[in-house]
Amino acid sequence: MRIKISVTRSAVFFFLGLSLTAAAQQTRVGNLVGNAAHGKALYQRYCIFCHGTYGDGAGESAPYLDPKPRDFTKATFKCRSTASGSLPLDSDLYDTISRGVHASGMPSWRPLLRQDRVDLVAYIKTFSPRFQEEKPGAPLPIPPESPSSPESAKRGADLFQSMNCWLCHGKEGRGNGPSASSLTDSKGYPITPFDLSSGTRSKCGDSDAGLFRDLMTGLDGTPMPSFADALKPDQAWDIVHYIHTLRAGAKGGISQAQAAPKAE
Repeated sequence: MRIKISVTRSAVFFFLGLSLTAAAQQTRVGNLVGNAAHGKALYQRYCIFCHGTYGDGAGESAPYLDPKPRDFTKATFKCRSTASGSLPLDSDLYDTISRGVHASGMPSWRPLLRQDRVDLVAYIKTFSPRFQEEKPGAPLPIPPESPSSPESAKRGADLFQSMNCWLCHGKEGRGNGPSASSLTDSKGYPITPFDLSSGTRSKCGDSDAGLFRDLMTGLDGTPMPSFADALKPDQAWDIVHYIHTLRAGAKGGISQAQAAPKAE
């Protein structure tokens, strides 16, 4: 009986190793290939306390975090270069691990070796069958930035109002719009709109291209939708330029480019 149990356990670990290896073979960032078995060890050391043993975002620290840790079993990620609802690229997950998620409990893991971060991506992908059944979407193109000017910022202010961005983010971009208190994420947890006036960093980066991308891809799992079908590229750049005035306004008074919301 002991021999049978030992053989059975060996078989389980053997097939588990094969499963993790298969997942790793599908993970590549640049010239680095992910090793999910090593990624599991790293996950258990650094990530399990927030994201949980099963990757469902139910770690020991999760009740104390706002926003809540990502549930990897859903394969729904905020920071992507792909269209809303599609899987992220391996490089998207790698960038999130490296950069962290601003204004959340997710820190930057850039101190880890690049190979370690790729291995973590490989293991994270094992939590959801979607990564075996689907392919990531194509990255949305980011066209060259249109010139920034007071006129562009004014157009962006008008769009900010007409697209109802102010309902969540507030007329000064501080995340205190009239709908802010009632917003929830995809799992029903309360979620606060991002304070656009708070500095140069956004949830998924600190560049103008990152802001443009977030407008066009949306932040899946949150109330922030994709505007890819509603905005032309130049209009999205106008909103990016307007967001810069919100940041400036927070430092030295409200920008003249700001458009007041119309009465309902």
